[in-house]
Amino acid sequence: MLISFNTRAAVELSLAKTNVTARAFMVRGIVTELKPDGRTIVIRHEAISNYMAAMTMPFKVKEPDELVGLKAGDKISFRLQVTETESWVDQIANIGTAPVPQNPPAVPPAKKAAAHPLLDYKFTNELGRAVSINDFHGQALAITFFFTRCPLPEFCPRLSKNFSEASLKLKSQTNAPANWHFLSITFDPEFDSPAMLKAYGESYQYDPEHWSFLTGPTNEISELASQSGVVVESDDGSLNHNFRTLIIDATGHLQIVFPTGGDLSDAIVSEIIKAAATTNQPAMQSR
Repeated sequence: MLISFNTRAAVELSLAKTNVTARAFMVRGIVTELKPDGRTIVIRHEAISNYMAAMTMPFKVKEPDELVGLKAGDKISFRLQVTETESWVDQIANIGTAPVPQNPPAVPPAKKAAAHPLLDYKFTNELGRAVSINDFHGQALAITFFFTRCPLPEFCPRLSKNFSEASLKLKSQTNAPANWHFLSITFDPEFDSPAMLKAYGESYQYDPEHWSFLTGPTNEISELASQSGVVVESDDGSLNHNFRTLIIDATGHLQIVFPTGGDLSDAIVSEIIKAAATTNQPAMQSR
């Protein structure tokens, strides 16, 4: 399916108005799902040279007509366009059929325990140091899950950008609290070594006094992610996941969970200020 002249003109006009140049990649893959919104297609795609490993991921289209006639199991070629703030696919062409890849069944989050599961896990931070959540007692925490190989701006980079922007906003505010810390936990520990995490953090100008990147044993990371409501599906090197950003107050209580991506920096700042001021409650408990 080739992009129409009107669609192409609209895309180019949109880019011209925002003075943004999109990077373009020609890719092949297999359709695994078409979402009900009519604008999202899940594709198990091949590796994109010098950009992204083979993965199964949802992609947006700017024009719903791009998806007409497609179904799960279709082999397709498509163009992936990426700017600093968004990505989309177009020029989708059906080139054959294939068995529909079967993802392993999602594991539902475990029931909440009396003590929040974040409390006792041991991790290694981007500096190679052992870190426990207990080390941050008395500080408001924002915690999210990500992996460094995810390049699409609306996914893991957006989560990291949220923390980067929220950090700057907190530091610039008059009378802002000092007892806060952000934790970005990788669910790709086999690839995301401390050195890799440190380089990734530096790309966001992170301050290790207020933001740490954590890795650890795969089984502990997986259990922690599940307890936090994060579902990660892995198949032949592909990763697909949902979003969770947790705010834990200074006494260790889970204050709020943001179950979405997108720009959450202002909401994180607001919740961190509230969480940092919380006092006189018992030890960390789930709500």
